[in-house]
Amino acid sequence: MPQLHRLFAIGSLALALAACSPADNSNTGKILSVAFWGDNTTLVSVDPFQVYWLEHRVLLRNVAESLTDQDPDSGRIIPWLAKSWEISADALNYTFHLRQDVTFSNGERFDAYAVKAAFDSNKAFATQLPATFGATYLAGYDHAEVIDDFTVRLVLSRPNAGFLQATSTTNLAILAPASYQLTAQERSLGKIIGTGPFILDHYTPEVGARLVRRADYAWPSANVRNQGPAHVEAVEISYIPEESVRNGLFLQGKADILWPRNPFSEVDLKLFQSKGATIQSRSLPGPALNLYPNTRNDRLLSDRQVRLALQKAIDRTSYAHTVYNAAFPVVSGVYDVTTPYFKPQVSKLAYDPKGAEQLLDAAGWRKGEDGYRHKNGQRLTLRYNLTPAESAGDVLVQDQLRKVGIDLKLNVLTRAEWVAGNAAGTYDLTSTYMTRADPIILQTILDPRSANSATVATNTYEPHTLAKAQVLFDNGITATADPQRAQAYGQLQDLLIDEASAFPLYERVWQAATAPRVKDFRWTAEGFALFSDIQVGQP
Repeated sequence: MPQLHRLFAIGSLALALAACSPADNSNTGKILSVAFWGDNTTLVSVDPFQVYWLEHRVLLRNVAESLTDQDPDSGRIIPWLAKSWEISADALNYTFHLRQDVTFSNGERFDAYAVKAAFDSNKAFATQLPATFGATYLAGYDHAEVIDDFTVRLVLSRPNAGFLQATSTTNLAILAPASYQLTAQERSLGKIIGTGPFILDHYTPEVGARLVRRADYAWPSANVRNQGPAHVEAVEISYIPEESVRNGLFLQGKADILWPRNPFSEVDLKLFQSKGATIQSRSLPGPALNLYPNTRNDRLLSDRQVRLALQKAIDRTSYAHTVYNAAFPVVSGVYDVTTPYFKPQVSKLAYDPKGAEQLLDAAGWRKGEDGYRHKNGQRLTLRYNLTPAESAGDVLVQDQLRKVGIDLKLNVLTRAEWVAGNAAGTYDLTSTYMTRADPIILQTILDPRSANSATVATNTYEPHTLAKAQVLFDNGITATADPQRAQAYGQLQDLLIDEASAFPLYERVWQAATAPRVKDFRWTAEGFALFSDIQVGQP
């Protein structure tokens, strides 16, 4: 998900709860209320193929379903709208055998023609607007062939080892053919028709959304325990940027789920738990929150010794436990731990300020009276471009680097300035991340051939390292067996740390607080939630 480090910082809150109606069982008529962080005001879309905002993807996972699903514990791809599939030996043909008991919420039959319409429409849209987030999931897709009413073959023009996992994601969820007759803008604003357990009744940007239970639903994946219609009648979603308001509503019992973007502080954790709340936590799959260096054009981080010193100067344990809480996991690699083929790099990321100082001494950077290091009359100053504001974590890292003599300048920019700065290469450090439960997602950040910012991807490496990284990216995307993928992505993670081409700061943990009356909250592999499983008792 192309969001910035700063977007993972504090956001906040609120939500009004609709009254419950009479019920014929303990949950019918109950309303589940969710208080999210603020809405996206620049790239507003709840169309699966266009969406990238995490909160929108949670909503969509309960409205639109995919050909496959992904087990959140093992990462294994399992059946959903497709009951089975075969992949050709050259990994170019994926033949899916579809369920025959599924319908869209408008009554249309789910079948091979609907799958073809969805994939071909998405491909056409990606051709017109290649920056669309879903385009990265569709990489290599050429066309669909209808074999019979319930068998469809998806044909790739080049191997894409992440394609099967892509068919499990929200971004390649299948909408009814009628949805693709509407404009992209209409779909973005909520005109979508899915097969899921809820229907999107309405979506109002920056305000909220309402999901209504579908009474005839009966085809969940094995990840869902409830095999029939949702327990709750509706889900009321509110987007609330003010933390104090959002927290207040939850504490007053007016929100069932409090779901900010930033992990809870230790103070908030204790407060919510004292009121009987349960804290739900899961690391988001994809890259950890990494800083990426600019190694080009004779910048200071073109010196590998300086980069390695920077790696040793960051105290990641202190970051996790000071910025968040004592139980918060310490980042241990380039990816978060929920990402398939994750390889820990704990020993290489150990805090070693003495080692950092030795490397800087060897590189000719000497400490001056001001406490900072100097060389040839120049101070060792690094410019970190960030947006929209600095956080406590940024200030902590700044202080940690100061201790070894590195001057970290926190350069706060608007989103537009940040994008322009990345494109121009006017930075020493920058950060970004995306969320997907497959290591292939890192190509969208660090492979110039497919990255959102080719400049950032190129600048991250010294030239000889870039060539090695691209070989490993190619090995990972063309491998047809798990051992080969694990080897390629393991070597890639080693390379990024050994060459200090990425500086992991923290594990991207997403947390939600659920009220005592909320039962059966569980995470999906993407880090979302299955609202149809949730039960709501009496307040």
